[in-house]
This record gives sequence, C-alpha cells and structure tokens, in this order.
Amino acid sequence: MKNENDILEETVRLCAALSRENKLSAMISILVEQCLDISKSELAGLYLYPENGNPKLVYKRGWYDLPVELLRRSELISFAEDCNETIVLLNRKKSPFSAVLLDAKMNSGIILPLKVPTQRLGYLVLNSDRDNFYSGDRFRFLESVSKYAGGLLNNTVLYNQLQEQLRKIETMERYQNNIFSSMSDFLITTNPDGSLNYYNEAAERKLGLSDASIGKKLDAIFRKRLTPKILKTIVSAEQNGNVILGIEGILKNPAENIDYSLNITPLKGKRGRHEGLTLLFKDQSAEKDMKNRMGVAIEERRLIKDMFSRYLSNDIINHLIECPELVRPGGSKKIATVFFADIRGYTAFSETKEPEVIIDILNEYFREAVEIVINYGGYIDKFIGDCIMAAWGVPLSNEHEDAMRAVKCAVEIQKLVASKERKFFTGQAKSLKIGIGMHSGPLVAGNLGSARRMDYSMIGDTVNLAARLEGVAGPNEIIITGTTKRMLDESFNLEKRRPVKVKGKKDPIEIFNVAV
Repeated sequence: MKNENDILEETVRLCAALSRENKLSAMISILVEQCLDISKSELAGLYLYPENGNPKLVYKRGWYDLPVELLRRSELISFAEDCNETIVLLNRKKSPFSAVLLDAKMNSGIILPLKVPTQRLGYLVLNSDRDNFYSGDRFRFLESVSKYAGGLLNNTVLYNQLQEQLRKIETMERYQNNIFSSMSDFLITTNPDGSLNYYNEAAERKLGLSDASIGKKLDAIFRKRLTPKILKTIVSAEQNGNVILGIEGILKNPAENIDYSLNITPLKGKRGRHEGLTLLFKDQSAEKDMKNRMGVAIEERRLIKDMFSRYLSNDIINHLIECPELVRPGGSKKIATVFFADIRGYTAFSETKEPEVIIDILNEYFREAVEIVINYGGYIDKFIGDCIMAAWGVPLSNEHEDAMRAVKCAVEIQKLVASKERKFFTGQAKSLKIGIGMHSGPLVAGNLGSARRMDYSMIGDTVNLAARLEGVAGPNEIIITGTTKRMLDESFNLEKRRPVKVKGKKDPIEIFNVAV
C-alpha cells in the first residue's frame, strides 16, 4: 500500500465518509467499495447477522460468485465468534480457516469482525489472488476501519429503528386522539399517586374538568359528586391494582345528574409496574379497548425516549416525540450559538502513529467531550476529523441561555483537558490540547434533504464564522465573538483580543478569549 501518512489519510477519509451517512444501505456500500479499492483486493463481501441464523451476504464487490451465507457451524465462523478478532490467511494451504477464501482463484483472505461491546453485527471478508497480501499496512488499515465501522453500523440501525418507531407513535397518537375526542363516554386517567393525569373532551364537557384539574387528587375533584363508597373503591383499585367493572351510580353535576356505569382498570408499564388508573364513565353504552390503546401509546413513547437518550439531550428527545415533523425534510431560521472544538497538535502527533492508535485516542476524548456537550443541552452536529461541531438553539431556542450554556460547556471541556485526573490524552498524547471557536447568530437548521436521505444540520454565515474562529483559537483558548459576548452575564472572565480578519468578511471581527 502507500506510506504511513497516506494510510492514515485514507483511514480518516473513509471514516469521515461513513460518519456522514445515516442510511444503512449507503453506509454498507461505502464500506465495501472503499475497502476493496483502497486495499486493491479482488473480492469483497459484507455478511451481517439476521435476528437468527447464519450471517447473510448483504453486499459484494468483484467478478466472482460469493456464498450467500457463512455457516456458524464452520470452523472459521465458530472460531471468529469465540475470539472476536481478525483472522488472516496469507496463502492457499490446508487450514481450518480456508473458508475465508471465497473463490478457488483466491490465495489470500482476511475476515474482519464488525461488532460493538454488546452485540456481534457481522463480518467484512476480502480476498486477493496474491500470496501474503493482507499483512502490514493493509492489515492495519482494514482493522482500524472495521473497528470504527462496527459502531457506526450499529448506530445507523438504531437510528432507522427510531425513525420507524416515531412514525408508529405519530400514527398511534393521531388514532388515539381521534378516538378519544369522538367518544361520548367520559375517560380520565390518573398518575400513580392518584392525581388526575388526563381527561377527554366528553369528560371536560360533562364533568367540568379543566387544565386546573390536572395534578389534583380525584378525592378533591369528586368529593361532593361521587359517593364515599365509590371513592373508596377507586383508592382500593390504586392500592391493589384490581380491575373493577360495572360500578353503577349517579354523578352529581350542577346542571344535571349523570347516571353512569364505571369501569376501573390499572395502567401497567414494563414488568407490570403500576402507572395509575383508567376510569371510564359510561352512559350505559359500550366503549371497548380504549384503556389499552392509551397504555400502549405511553409505553411506546417511553421506548423512543430510552433509545434516543444515548445520543441527544432530554430537551431534544422530548421535542422529537412531541413534534415528529422534525424528521421530515425542511429547515427553519434560528438564532443559535455554534461551537467548534479542535485538537491542537493533532496533525504532527498523528503522522507517526498507527491508525488504530489515533482512533482509540479520538474515541477516548470524544466519549467524555460529547457527554459534556449533551449535559449542557447542546446538539452534536457532526465530527469533522478531530473536530467536534455542536450547537445550542437547535431545534429548541433560547438565545441568551443557549450562549451561556455553550460557553459554560467550553469552559468545562478546557478544565477537563487541563486536569491531571483526565482519562484521555495520556501517554504519548499528553501534550495534545483543545482550541475552541464560537459565534452566535442566525442560521437555518432542520432535517435537510429528502425522504430517502435526511441529515439534521445547520447552514449559514454563523456556522462559517464559528469555524473560522476555531482556527484563530490557540491551545487551551475559547475564542468568542462580540455577538456571543453580549448574550453573556458578568460571571465570565473575558479577555479582549485584537480584531481578526477572516475569510468571507470585509471588516475585522471583534473577538474575546474566555479565561478558564
């Protein structure tokens, strides 16, 4: 292959191309095509595990026929599953791993596991008709890429599952709301503590409920309208989780008394956990299954929140659940604070290191820096090589608070980098530092693209200027513009710097350094 620097560049370029994709088929295509081209192999195939059974061929490249699956009972796959390491065969000879040669004309082969700590995803297999082909630089390049690709493939699968779950929830909520609003009977639900959680339009009209009723105990709401016996029955159902059907009585209203039949059903979450009660007051008419549909909708919303919480802040998660239109194409104007954090000394440091070492160093740093960004309510837009691009104010916006959180986040990252207790940038990487650039202003943010390829991102002059300031920032520095400064309070120690001239701007830009 090429020299060490070229191999690193190829690795970074391929990993960046994979990172830009959120569609599984496109990511698979890039991975197989680029690995074959860069390594100059003759044959490549990607095999992924289905829910059950043998790894199946999902993508191939080369002028040869490949087996449609790899048998788990074979010595090759059995050993690969046990060791979870790359297996290389350098020449065609009798070997328990000869199955790695997918065609009779091939003489060298390599099988690379694609995995995450909790799951085995599949294998990337490459073949060459030359002996001793997958050693040295080729081996290091392919193994580095496969380690990175495993996590990206897993994240893409989860992302696609989230998209599908969001569509299902949107459909379920529309269906649920239509049914509840059209009901002539009165439906209310309670929280686990017995307070009112929900009521439908019929209950609002006939029972006189309003927003002020939410959170109040049923005893306080209906003390003078239901008999003590009925109220005790509701409390008993809360405590014991019993289903009680067909309770009859008269509900006293100022305008009219209502002859009702009441069904009480417990709401249960995962593993039978008590979530409250459903009370359906019937005007002696049947209305079936409403209680179960509401429980399903609540449970599915929780599933989305649990899955998404690993990647985004809680504000964004809740906004996505309440506004599923955010996953459709389109953008909107926002006032946001954009943040670029880049590793200083990275280029010189990486020139003499193996690709897998560089990837491990980046991942250790990203793991902690990303958590800080999310904890401060930021949105991780993308990773650009060794740079993190994030923003505050998308999709939820609060201009001054966004700027405050962004700068506080930058200060905490710089403090962590300077700390002797940090768990990244150790050993040979201990001299690496971070430079951060930041600007606040108008931009367009949204799920840009089409129904086939979407990417929630930001565009505009604000993004460009923030990127330019990242280049101005030195090691351990946080450079902000005067616009961002004017959104901050007095709690920050700012050092005014000489205005800088940046590409694309006629006049010099007023800048400040935030002392850490």
